[in-house]
Amino acid sequence: MKELKNMMLLLLVIGSTLTFGCSKDNDKVVEEPKLTPSQTLASTPWVTSNAKDNKGNDVLLTDPNVSNFVGFAYFKADGTFTMYNLDDSPKMHGDWSVPADGKTRTIVAKNDAGVTLFTRVVDITVLTKKEFTYRIYPNNDDKSVYFDIIHTPTDHKEPKK
Repeated sequence: MKELKNMMLLLLVIGSTLTFGCSKDNDKVVEEPKLTPSQTLASTPWVTSNAKDNKGNDVLLTDPNVSNFVGFAYFKADGTFTMYNLDDSPKMHGDWSVPADGKTRTIVAKNDAGVTLFTRVVDITVLTKKEFTYRIYPNNDDKSVYFDIIHTPTDHKEPKK
């Protein structure tokens, strides 16, 4: 009789463990779809939030070495972009691209007639949904001196032209 009670107790413990140990379908973590680098860049508006020099020091956004790269950026999925200064005045617009490896970003700034003003290719150092950082070199012949221009997502609405 004692053995039967022990066996029933053991079965009760095993049954409880199986019942409470099973995960429920609604406990599953839903993974976000993997975005390409281009999709990541186009997924949100960006604002320049910081800049760092090649020694890792913060650089004021008003510093002449970085001030030209400060503002709001809107990269659209159709390959066009618009950028504005922090006071919402227009900065530039045109076309953009990021290769599948996500290592560079190219912008082709255009005037209102669609004529190319300049093309700029920068190295991307960080591209996630939470940060977009690219590197600029004041002197392209000296890669030891650079500034990282750091952008974070913003909910700032794109100004009307």
